[in-house]
Amino acid sequence: MAQVLLDNVRKVYENGFVAVHGASFTVADGEFVVLVGPSGCGKSTTLRMMAGLEDISSGTLRIGDRVVNNVPPKERDIAMVFQNYALYPHLSVFENMAFGLRLRKAPAKEIDERVREAGRLLGLDDILESKPRVLSGGQRQRVALGRAIVRKPQVFLFDEPLSNLDARLRVQTRTEISRLHRRLAATTVYVTHDQVEAMTMGDRIVVMNEGLVLQVAPPLELYARPANRFVAGFIGSPAMNFIDGELQPSGGGAVFEAAGDLRLPAPAGAPAGARAATLGVRPEAIHVADGPGDRVVEMTIEAIEPMGNEIFVHARRGPHVVVARVPPQTLPALGEAVSFGFDLAGAHLFDVGSGERLAA
Repeated sequence: MAQVLLDNVRKVYENGFVAVHGASFTVADGEFVVLVGPSGCGKSTTLRMMAGLEDISSGTLRIGDRVVNNVPPKERDIAMVFQNYALYPHLSVFENMAFGLRLRKAPAKEIDERVREAGRLLGLDDILESKPRVLSGGQRQRVALGRAIVRKPQVFLFDEPLSNLDARLRVQTRTEISRLHRRLAATTVYVTHDQVEAMTMGDRIVVMNEGLVLQVAPPLELYARPANRFVAGFIGSPAMNFIDGELQPSGGGAVFEAAGDLRLPAPAGAPAGARAATLGVRPEAIHVADGPGDRVVEMTIEAIEPMGNEIFVHARRGPHVVVARVPPQTLPALGEAVSFGFDLAGAHLFDVGSGERLAA
């Protein structure tokens, strides 16, 4: 295996559109890194530049010790798994997995050993002679994984491989991919728009938006210390609540004030002086209050989403609507005025203009 290093890698198309603005990050040898972001953010373009399927406009891409900017895809020693399984319908599972090795003129004994080893890893032993048409979506995706594994490449690249699977199979297959990574210790770059996949699978996550790399960090660090408002809102489900208002000095400290007569203590480390700011609070930090306090706000219930083990409550105060994650035993009525407590220990403040985090 090998590390992958991107140094200020850009992609500019002939019409002048900049798809990727100077991406810089490293995937360590054996690491599982996830590129995540909304559609059109540049994550798949970045992956395709790693694979050699897109030309690099500027910057440097290294795989192992080599600069591979101008190296053809077949000479980069990478294996790619796409959203589309792209299996040959007339070939058996065995032959689909062996196809790339046969093109490389690998010895027949080596092909047999590699394919059967990958089949055992993926639980495909009993269907090696089957044709793709009789396989389920999950089995077809495992065959596509097997076709990559038998190559034993330096780097595995995954481009939204679970998008065509239903919810149950997505959970099952992402678990299998994570298990395989731990077993193979393979350098892996995985693209998804699903932040749940990113959080549960990646050693580190690269968050992208509009062609920019916004933050690179382990999952829990992204969740607890987002670099800016976009990352804070993209990572986490339900999304972080944002309330626009102002910081005001108060008794040697600061308070956060917003329209609708909403007044809360400012999170620890808030900058001194009056200024406009956005308060970010996770849904799990808002709860039905059991008594008065300086962090209690009365709000009106607008919507209720029972999830079984928890309830998402949408509550309004003036122009502000927040989502609270509450236990199933707590079921307020629509239109009811309820006092909510705000736990601000993990709250954040963001600059209104730039969106950068001001304080943790």
